[in-house]
Amino acid sequence: MKKKFLVTGGFGLTGVSLVNLLLKKNYSVVILDYKKKRQNYFQKNANLKIEKGNFCEKKFIEKIFKKYNFSGVFHLGAQTQVLKALQDPFETFLINVMGTINFLEVIRKSKKEIPFLYSSSDKAYGELEKKYYLEKDKLNAIFPYDTSKSSSDLICQSYSETYKIKVGIIRSANIFGPHDRNLKRIVPETIINLLNKKKIVIRSNGKLKRDYVYVDDTANAYIMTYERLEKTNKNLLIYNVGSRYNLSVIEMVKHIARILKIKKNFYVIKNDSKNEIKNQRLNFKKISRELNWKQKVSLTEGLEKTINWYKKNLSEFK
Repeated sequence: MKKKFLVTGGFGLTGVSLVNLLLKKNYSVVILDYKKKRQNYFQKNANLKIEKGNFCEKKFIEKIFKKYNFSGVFHLGAQTQVLKALQDPFETFLINVMGTINFLEVIRKSKKEIPFLYSSSDKAYGELEKKYYLEKDKLNAIFPYDTSKSSSDLICQSYSETYKIKVGIIRSANIFGPHDRNLKRIVPETIINLLNKKKIVIRSNGKLKRDYVYVDDTANAYIMTYERLEKTNKNLLIYNVGSRYNLSVIEMVKHIARILKIKKNFYVIKNDSKNEIKNQRLNFKKISRELNWKQKVSLTEGLEKTINWYKKNLSEFK
């Protein structure tokens, strides 16, 4: 019987990559989205269905689970903007925390033995106080978006340990790639501005350091974690998905500019964004050792692919 997966956030940056990888494996995919008119994101495929709805509505989730017999759930959907979370923490916690609980509750009550893959974040760890984060480190988030991720992360662990639900948690570095319409993220904002011959305004002091990983590498990590959950007798797997590339905001902006052959006067430092983690770095030896996951796409190669996509679709971002 063909496997069928539910993917939330299927039209987001990671979602598009993940859905395409699942379809290439000839799996069936149901995307749950609050808007339905997004079919042009994917080529026509009989294995792909789109359900319009809000995962913050528990009764709707129950209805979806009765309609389909899922082999697993990839919960990528979230309020992902750090600045929006600062402005509206209530909505952020409602979507990111209660939305996650709704899935866990439906799986618990239905007694369906299906893996639940949760999209956590390196931000769940809070401020970096040593060389890098390890999966065993305590989650010490403070700011609203970060705390929404650490809270949901811990709740997933609780449901797994208490109710023996198969749960995989991916704590990923900063993801970049095509199809990213979150224009408050540094990579798409920089590319679009420079392609439109505008300066990039850096809201922080430009010194914030992050790992950067190409989207297909992250999507692969989700599938590999699902496959391991199917085979292992463990109910909980947690993996950091990090990167060989750890750059400051200024370094990333300059790297993109070099690829575009722009040499000077292309950014302004505003330095009015204070409520963000200063440094982040993930140790990803665990996923490499246990799943043989590797970062296949280099920073430059990934940025070139991303830039080419924005060039082709630049009219959408005028």
